[in-house]
Amino acid sequence: MAGNSFGKIFRLSTFGESHGAAIGGVLEGCPAGLLINEQAIQAELTRRKPGQSKITTQRKEADQVQFLSGIFEGTTQGTPIGFIIPNTNARSQDYSHIKDQFRPSHADYTYAEKYGHRDYRGGGRSSARETASRVVAGAIAKQLLKNISIQAYVSSVGNLTLDAPYQDLDLTKTEDSIVRCPDAATADKMIALIDSVRKLGDTIGGVITCVIKGVPVGWGEPVFDKLHADLAKAMMSINAVKGFEYGSGFSGTKMLGSMHNDPFLPNGKTASNFSGGIQGGISNGEDIYFNVAFKPVATIMQDQPSINEQGEAITVKGKGRHDPCVLPRAVPIVEAMAALVLADHYLQSKLSRI
Repeated sequence: MAGNSFGKIFRLSTFGESHGAAIGGVLEGCPAGLLINEQAIQAELTRRKPGQSKITTQRKEADQVQFLSGIFEGTTQGTPIGFIIPNTNARSQDYSHIKDQFRPSHADYTYAEKYGHRDYRGGGRSSARETASRVVAGAIAKQLLKNISIQAYVSSVGNLTLDAPYQDLDLTKTEDSIVRCPDAATADKMIALIDSVRKLGDTIGGVITCVIKGVPVGWGEPVFDKLHADLAKAMMSINAVKGFEYGSGFSGTKMLGSMHNDPFLPNGKTASNFSGGIQGGISNGEDIYFNVAFKPVATIMQDQPSINEQGEAITVKGKGRHDPCVLPRAVPIVEAMAALVLADHYLQSKLSRI
């Protein structure tokens, strides 16, 4: 099936379903000689794994990665890096009631129409569980991207918004709260909101902000492979994402050009950064920052009207273990996808000039 690979040189292909034996991936293009810290990779997976707190799904998965190839004595060999993450806590019976029913706003109907058959257990291939493979590859990409930091955090949940610009925040405090918001007071309000929505059997969405520091000038390719275009595609490929904006984003449409331009300073830096660190699709050496909008999770613990495979009206009952808000677990996924894009453009930049 097409659409299972991402990247040009640093290229990830993923496989597996939510309730299959395992999920996994094959990462190609990683240069030889990179010393791999497997504990750091496992730490990234732990940030994403289910069952972390009362505001995430209660599915319990160890999410223990097993490397099959491409790494020998802790060092990459320049060959494909193969890995799997076994599924150990699948409860397929939770989905038996929808084997011939379509849940609203899920991929159930579209997968069935496209392929003529679907794995109804947890959404199969369309499940967000697939993103664990991306986190593994993204963690390797982070280790390749020396002196570059990628930090994402939850900046809004529903109508609750952290209005402070990222420059005024201590992003090292992001992991201090279960919602992954670096401002303690706002984090407490977000947690209370998510928990109240959960108790109603409902879900809620929000925004994740990502800040990337240390990217040198010159990463990005014209015309269709602009750095921000690849970041947008990467983010939009994540389950439940409905929007992407970088730099000034939509707020920039309300400004005049005289206000929005980023004048150069004598040291080569700019006086402002409305461009979000990217100009002409190429990094300009400033911080890259962007926002990713996530919809409320489609699975709710309430009865909903829908249809079955015969097109008959039915009522779908909410069952199983699901996130009331995907944002806390999506933070490491956003970082991973950003790292994959940057690793790919880092390697492509080596081909730009002699």
